[in-house]
Amino acid sequence: RPETKLVWTETPTNPLLNVGDIETLAAVAHEAGAKLVVDNTFASPYLQQPLLLGADVVLHSTTKYLGGHSDVVGGALVTDSEELDEAFAFLQNGAGAVPGPFDGFLTLRGIKTLGVRMDRHCDNAEKVVEFLSGHAKIDAVLYPGLANHPGHEVAGKQMKRYGGMVSVLVKGGLDDAKDFCARTEVFTLAESLGGIESLIEHPGAMTHASTAGSLLEVPANLVRLSVGIEDIDDILGDLENALR
Repeated sequence: RPETKLVWTETPTNPLLNVGDIETLAAVAHEAGAKLVVDNTFASPYLQQPLLLGADVVLHSTTKYLGGHSDVVGGALVTDSEELDEAFAFLQNGAGAVPGPFDGFLTLRGIKTLGVRMDRHCDNAEKVVEFLSGHAKIDAVLYPGLANHPGHEVAGKQMKRYGGMVSVLVKGGLDDAKDFCARTEVFTLAESLGGIESLIEHPGAMTHASTAGSLLEVPANLVRLSVGIEDIDDILGDLENALR
């Protein structure tokens, strides 16, 4: 629409792990005179750098992979535009939207190990995907690294690797999905993601419960995994036991 000033996208998306073509979105937005904002939380700067693909602003929940230890709450806006940077700084100064010193310390501490953590998250996630893809109690695995994922080619072009987040559709339905979540022991039932520990959640009953009845409603049998950096044998053993 002519009045559009901002295009907001997330890639990969939470929790269905859809992939948007950042370069194409940037071109379309800019042709219409709009700015492109990309939520890069799931990928982290280690795996994907939207500014290099034409985005105007990148958003991160620093609570997740950047902090990486489930002990800090924060967010960040990143831009290479001096004009936008000045505007953000003015609003930040006026509204007081700044983290406390210790929150900043914890986030900076986490960033120091971002690369090695993300490689381990990706290594483990790929093995989890391989295990679950052939499991009799799983209908589908949603992961951009799979060749049959509709966004696989785009993800391969704009991401270094495919990330540590995995979603699955559990055979049966709502009760079977919730039972899977309740039976894990290495995976902790929790809404957050991106920490060193493995987390599991049922989006329809937890993070995305408010979408029920809307176009954004998620499948009742959807389960989201934030694959941690634990020993892969412990992770796979836990999933195997939970799906028995």
